[in-house]
Amino acid sequence: MLTEQRYQIILDLLKEKKSVTATELKEILDTSESTVRRDITALHKAGKLIKVFGGAVALEDGDTVSAYEPTVEQKSELYVEEKRRIAQYAAGLIEDEDFIYLDAGTTTGYMIDALGHTNAVFVTNAVSHAQRLAAKGIKVFLIGGELKNSTEAVIGAQAMKNLQEYHFTKGFFGANGITKAEGFTTPDANEALVKQTAIERCKNRFVLADHSKFGCISSVTFSAFANAKILTDCCPADYQEMDCVIGVEESSLI
Repeated sequence: MLTEQRYQIILDLLKEKKSVTATELKEILDTSESTVRRDITALHKAGKLIKVFGGAVALEDGDTVSAYEPTVEQKSELYVEEKRRIAQYAAGLIEDEDFIYLDAGTTTGYMIDALGHTNAVFVTNAVSHAQRLAAKGIKVFLIGGELKNSTEAVIGAQAMKNLQEYHFTKGFFGANGITKAEGFTTPDANEALVKQTAIERCKNRFVLADHSKFGCISSVTFSAFANAKILTDCCPADYQEMDCVIGVEESSLI
């Protein structure tokens, strides 16, 4: 059977069943499990389905999948005004008694510009965030671990071990993609583990995301959709019924 024929059969099955296992596909396609897994991976990278452990699930209408990860420099040029508005709103949620986790990312970085004098204490996995907070006279702890160059984030086992010692009142996170089914996603598995560890240590969780992140699915989920409040510049129509999505131009501080 030609590769293109196998691809079409897989997509047709997903259209009908919404999910399928690698074992099922092996029997239906009469091929090896390694071939099935390669086909699923190829279709995932092409944005045709979502690869999951043991098989694949169908995309929701309008969703797109991407494993591409832009650098900090590239992201800093996108939706600048929208990110600033989101960050301004998020900074207004911080109170003097807070113990804050501030995730690496461009939108979370804009929060630092919006901060006035505060007695809140910060922990971050972003070297540049830590430097800028310290320069403003704000008490900040930088977690240890491996420095990832493209996103300037600290990742790895040491970072996760550090985070497990903390209990944050509020946490502010970035994401590469947001959907109701797949939740909050990011391209790198190691960075996702740090985000997942940190978000679980937060009493109140906020994901800062401009409208372009909705309907996008990146490679790895770090938290479920209902697990945080989403601060965005403009809530897409498909998400307006969701109480956890807050359009910052339409809302007062919560």
